[in-house]
Amino acid sequence: MTRRKTYLEIRAEVQSRYPSGATPGGVSVDDIAQLRLQNSYDTHLDIARDMAKVMRADMAAYDADTSKFTQSLGCWSGFHAQQMIKSVKRMRGTAKGTYVYLSGWMVAGLRNRWGHLPDQSMHEKTAVAELINEIYVSLRQADEVAINDLFKVLKAAKTDAERDAAIAAIDGFESHVVPIIADIDAGFGNEHATYLLAKELIKAGACALQIENQVSDAKQCGHQDGKVTVPREDFIEKLRACRLAFEEMGVDDGVIVARTDSLGAGLTQKVPVSQQPGDLAWEYNKWLKTEQITEANPIREGELALFQGGEFVKPARLANGLFPFRDGTGRQRVIEDCIAVLSQGGADLLWIETDTPNVDEIAGMVNEIRKEVPGAKLTYNNSPSFNWTLNLRKQVRAQWLAEGRITAADYPEDNALMKADYDATDLGREADARLQRFQADISARAGVFHNLITLPTFHLTAKSMDELSRGYFGEQKMLAYVATVQREEIRRGISAVKHQHEVGSDLGDAFKEMVAGERALKAGGHANTMNQFAAE
Repeated sequence: MTRRKTYLEIRAEVQSRYPSGATPGGVSVDDIAQLRLQNSYDTHLDIARDMAKVMRADMAAYDADTSKFTQSLGCWSGFHAQQMIKSVKRMRGTAKGTYVYLSGWMVAGLRNRWGHLPDQSMHEKTAVAELINEIYVSLRQADEVAINDLFKVLKAAKTDAERDAAIAAIDGFESHVVPIIADIDAGFGNEHATYLLAKELIKAGACALQIENQVSDAKQCGHQDGKVTVPREDFIEKLRACRLAFEEMGVDDGVIVARTDSLGAGLTQKVPVSQQPGDLAWEYNKWLKTEQITEANPIREGELALFQGGEFVKPARLANGLFPFRDGTGRQRVIEDCIAVLSQGGADLLWIETDTPNVDEIAGMVNEIRKEVPGAKLTYNNSPSFNWTLNLRKQVRAQWLAEGRITAADYPEDNALMKADYDATDLGREADARLQRFQADISARAGVFHNLITLPTFHLTAKSMDELSRGYFGEQKMLAYVATVQREEIRRGISAVKHQHEVGSDLGDAFKEMVAGERALKAGGHANTMNQFAAE
């Protein structure tokens, strides 16, 4: 990262311009130094350059020690991202290893002008860059508010020791700004459209772009049916488009996450042209579902034929013109996808979209990939589309049955296993223990550098509003708000309980003092009701 100048260094620079301690208009050198520290980045492109270096350093640390995996939560507003980072800093004392994930699903569902839309790239693509920009505005404002509070301590210092401690706190401040991994879907068009959009996301601050190998105009959520993949050379061209965007914008360390949906995608839109056996097109086409050409099944006018295995065959074709792959080939196609994008596409991280959370399944694929590309690393979607409780309980049940620890009659095999009745059982506790260590296990055994949850704030907002609404519009009335929201905010030390301060009221007062001195009309006087929380 770019080294941040210390308070005394900045103050000395300003003082050299204004030896009297103030500008000709009466602006204090101290106030200028404070504002320069609060405004730590000139542009969000500077953020992208810095955060790319952070991600590269984190990837190197993970290579040395797989317990140093990174995490993120998907956020659909700047406020969600800000509160997440504040919570992590409050708990750990640092936000290192924490990123923000920007989900295309949530942009489609919640942050576009056309209403709540499915994850099919139907929303306006400019909304993605706008949300990245909003998130960094919020994270930077969190810095401003926090640094302003530190300067209030400095201004109140009465001894040299107090002043030195206050300056040390200012210089040791850790920014709320963290890397964003931004979902660019399938690129919203051809490779040139992908490049143009990638530049906008990078200018907004994205240091990492996640792109998937689906067809742009037929894109589906990774956990829905009907997914259609593109030939590998087509996908590699989009990866190159992203790399060119990073290079053009001077983000030399930009990170590309190449996602394959082939495990659940059984269709392709086109049959690529193979120049020789073993090339990318040949490897892609070999998995197509084909039919032998016989007298009973002749080639007809307008049909395609492929020469495979020494004979001509017909690739199966649906009424919509799409070509299906042979059943059961998804796993091998995933492995080949990953090897191709790492070895020929310049991807930095892989994303394998799976239909269940199974460490053994993912580790098995990664082990195959690493035979060809040692050190391959993944980003993994700990998706809310999985029924985690049911999946993990079924995994435990199957293992214990195989080991003879239980009989089939001890626990049901169907969805009844989800019931709360099994929460306190041995099986329920074991499944929860595996949930708790799932990210550590998958990072150690399956090369997962980054664990994320795509849609947590979507579900959290729905649950929290249901919880509050049930009580407030039901029997509890005001107790519902106080007991479920405010009291918990106070006891956990959540800064948003002082909502005026959270959105910059004290920041505004400080600026008014800088320009108006004693004439400043401030909001933070004795009549401010936020003072009720001063002791908390």
